[in-house]
Amino acid sequence: MSKSKKPDFRPNEFVVYPAHGVGKIISIEEQEVAGINLELFVIAFEKDKMTLRVPTNKAVEIGMRSLSSPDVIDHALRTLKGKAKVKRAMWSRRAQEYEQKINSGDLIAIAEVVRDLHRGDDQREQSYSERQLYEAALERLTREVAAVAGGDEVAAAQKIDEVLMSRAAAAA
Repeated sequence: MSKSKKPDFRPNEFVVYPAHGVGKIISIEEQEVAGINLELFVIAFEKDKMTLRVPTNKAVEIGMRSLSSPDVIDHALRTLKGKAKVKRAMWSRRAQEYEQKINSGDLIAIAEVVRDLHRGDDQREQSYSERQLYEAALERLTREVAAVAGGDEVAAAQKIDEVLMSRAAAAA
């Protein structure tokens, strides 16, 4: 795919922006920046009460993508059922890796972070930074599952929780 190819995103379409998760394109506008006319996607992130303007010619390059297919959602949910893979590296290094996965926009990588940082009731408490990363990953995963399924975040959160609980039950 050439970098000059314009992405095929349209207003009222949900997209995933790597650093912020699921947003909705509310319009495409022209704006003059430093004497150059730019065409921009205007993306609203309801939950964060944030609006982002992304140059249309840079959208794909920076990793903006359409919502995942139902198959990818299923793969992400299967990933949650897997055994947590916690490396023996120092926490700061692991935290950095988790942060990169969350900001990659890759749903499977985000599901891996949720899986690896999820704690059952019988397990030790999470540190504050672990909890922050877990919640950030869980929120991204939930929003995308909800957007693909038609927008019900509560139902998506329940579905993810059930998968995580079934894994905990299987491990016991």
